Amino acid sequence: MAAAECRTPEPDTTADDNSIHVSLIDAIQNFTDLDISLNKLERFLRVLGFCQYSIFSTALSWLAFVVLSIVVPLLVTYFGYCTNCELYQINDFELEVLVCQSVAAAISLLCISHNLRKYRIRKLLFVDRYHGQLTQFSELYLKKIRVFYYVVVSWMAIFFLMKIAREVTRSVYLYNGSIWWSIGIVVASLVSWAYSTIIFLVGTALFHLVGNLQVIHFEHFGELLEMAMDVSVYINEHMRLTYYVCKISHRFRMFLLLEYLIVTVSQCIVLLQTTTNQGIINFVNAGDFAVISIVQLVGLLICLNAAAKISHRAQGLGSVASRWHALVTCNSNDASVSEFSSDGRNVETPKTVGQLSVNYSEGDLESADCMSPPTNIQVTSTMSSYHKRQAFVAYVQSNPGGFSIYGWMVDRLLITTLFFVEMTLVTFILGMTLTIKVR
Repeated sequence: MAAAECRTPEPDTTADDNSIHVSLIDAIQNFTDLDISLNKLERFLRVLGFCQYSIFSTALSWLAFVVLSIVVPLLVTYFGYCTNCELYQINDFELEVLVCQSVAAAISLLCISHNLRKYRIRKLLFVDRYHGQLTQFSELYLKKIRVFYYVVVSWMAIFFLMKIAREVTRSVYLYNGSIWWSIGIVVASLVSWAYSTIIFLVGTALFHLVGNLQVIHFEHFGELLEMAMDVSVYINEHMRLTYYVCKISHRFRMFLLLEYLIVTVSQCIVLLQTTTNQGIINFVNAGDFAVISIVQLVGLLICLNAAAKISHRAQGLGSVASRWHALVTCNSNDASVSEFSSDGRNVETPKTVGQLSVNYSEGDLESADCMSPPTNIQVTSTMSSYHKRQAFVAYVQSNPGGFSIYGWMVDRLLITTLFFVEMTLVTFILGMTLTIKVR
């Protein structure tokens, strides 16, 4: 298997015992750091209610979601109503923002909790297989996990400052004579909004983390080609990478599709409300439209960035393999010095290649296109090294892989197409709501 070939060489038996002990201690320490980091990440997700491993935790998680994301905002809207402040408070706007925000957070909580309950954190991130690579990639794994926290904290801080500015301004205009009552309304509104926002943002950032961890292996594939290994090793490694990307696509395609749809609907609602109510729109009564638009667009861009990055790296392996094949061919003449048998055929020892079996463990619609990791089967190769490399390059170029949603490859071309679709939708709505007077 590819992972067995990628393991670091065992130390020489003639080496000093102290160096052996030091290398073993370093490997154990690296694995322990990664294990601790994954446990911390799982605890962080458990606190937010994503780890629904039992009926009790599931009920508690969704109860907290209903209370904080739905009940509390409704109570804030009801008790914070000002009878003489129609210009600065429009309940229809508040309810529309609440629905869009709650649905986006519910999709994130539902999809991520389903994947965590089914695969747990290590299988979901694909860091528990091929253990020989854990020591080699542990530092890169830890770096990407730190990037996950950085994305969540930095964007959450920016969004929170925006929300505070809006709520403070709103409380000034809707002041009803009791400062403590106003403070309570502001705090309850901020807590509810922060919970829904972080649920949505963590879901998008976790998908971004899954993509970044796979990008590590795609970037390492070029280094793997520099090693003197048999071509079957490279084929097995590429099959493993494309298999993992295929599984990621099936696990997160519904999440990404639903988030894209809800963000599109939310932006349409925002555009309709701001264009049809031009005379009464201001920062106080419609400030949440701006906040939710920015939050959802950033979350969607985080997901699209991760998906496009996976596809870009996967599709780039074809050029990497072609360049490697050209360099090796120009610097060697292995095709002309092969050993031939008495009947003129090139004979080499049996090599291990992958058996292309299909895994239907997760249903036909989910796994029909996913090739399972190769199992060992012995075949006799009658090809020269040149023809092996040529076959490998042809295989990589014809199987580029990448993140897909029901057959649609999420790459830069699709993102450009989505951008123009959104622009077309925007111009259509503007054409329906705005009237241009020609004098």
